[in-house]
Amino acid sequence: MYALVDAVSFYASAEKVFDPSIRNKPVVVLTNNDGCICAVCPIARRLGIPKFIPYFQVKSLLEQHGVVVRSSNYELYADLSDQMMNVMSRFCDNQYIYSIDESFLYFDHYESSIKDWHEYGQKIRKAIWKETRLPVGVGFGETATLSKAANHAAKKLSGFNGVAVIDSQISRDEILNRMDVEDVWGIGRKIAKRLKFDGINNATQLARQNPQHIREQFSVVTQRTVNELNGISCLSWDQVKSPKKEIFSTRSFGQRITTKNELRGALVTHASIVAHKVRRQNSLIKKLMIFASSSPHDQYYYKQSIVYPFIMATDNSCEIANAINRVIDSIYSTGVGFYRCGVGAIELSSKAFIQPDLFIPDHTNSHLMQCLDNVNHRYGNSTLRLAAEGHHERWQMRREFLSPQYTSQWRDIPKIQC
Repeated sequence: MYALVDAVSFYASAEKVFDPSIRNKPVVVLTNNDGCICAVCPIARRLGIPKFIPYFQVKSLLEQHGVVVRSSNYELYADLSDQMMNVMSRFCDNQYIYSIDESFLYFDHYESSIKDWHEYGQKIRKAIWKETRLPVGVGFGETATLSKAANHAAKKLSGFNGVAVIDSQISRDEILNRMDVEDVWGIGRKIAKRLKFDGINNATQLARQNPQHIREQFSVVTQRTVNELNGISCLSWDQVKSPKKEIFSTRSFGQRITTKNELRGALVTHASIVAHKVRRQNSLIKKLMIFASSSPHDQYYYKQSIVYPFIMATDNSCEIANAINRVIDSIYSTGVGFYRCGVGAIELSSKAFIQPDLFIPDHTNSHLMQCLDNVNHRYGNSTLRLAAEGHHERWQMRREFLSPQYTSQWRDIPKIQC
């Protein structure tokens, strides 16, 4: 049996953990630079507050309903996510963290001791709420896809109190009949549009299709989805989330930057983020894309990008920073107010299957990079960083509605008056 545990409006719920005064109020969280709404708590959702819409467009609506607005507090969300994952890990044989707010659980040796999956799901929910104050939905299924469907029912369909179980044909039909085909895990908008054109509108209709026919019309991935909806397990953890083929770090600036050193510092910071993510999935970078631009709304739009190939694939932050130093003169232009920049690893290779060059020294320095990652993991991001990154004061992300960083800043540690 599989389970998927997923937090309810995670970012918005996380904002309420250390601030009981807003737990019964509508809360929304904004994206980088306070651009768009990315999270809406259930109370705000009932007021009709939309997601993924620019903040300035709904500012008056939020003020009208007394909605609490918060900037994204990534440091807080990461710490609460770790706590939530640690709690749920006690309830299963194997755990696979799928994203910051959801995790797959797999039950093997536990199954003989679990007599009621609904009751067990409520036990998981209560433990997470007691220890983190985060509301979650729990879905159980015979396959990973069915557990995802059950989780959808637990959180979004009426008649379920935060837990749903698909363990029979009856429970499968009950939930899949009420699921739009677009809500099935692994079915994107384009595929859903084609399926609906063929009269396949809900998950049950998709499950009744001939898997081989679906493979011929779409892909082997869609075929596996059909099999999984019928209780045939096709996905391993590696297939649930395989290593990324491209990794990007990009962001618009809180303030325009106009000097070469500031642009270099911003690009090197993005490069360090990309390098860390590449090391985490045990990959190496063969080609790097480096780009910067003004705003597309400017009278004279400027954008420049360069693809930099490495002679030997690398994951060394210093090597990547040197690459930026070599191309910065070609990217920077005098008189441009840069609004956005980024770095992307567009060609990756596995570190396990790399072929060294006999005549080129190895500059990856894996021990140094491991030390860098370990220190930053233990003491917080950017505790150690490259000098070329600078101090970020002028171009750091705008977060005007940032809540206290309760778990990562000494000044923000909650104080209790007795």
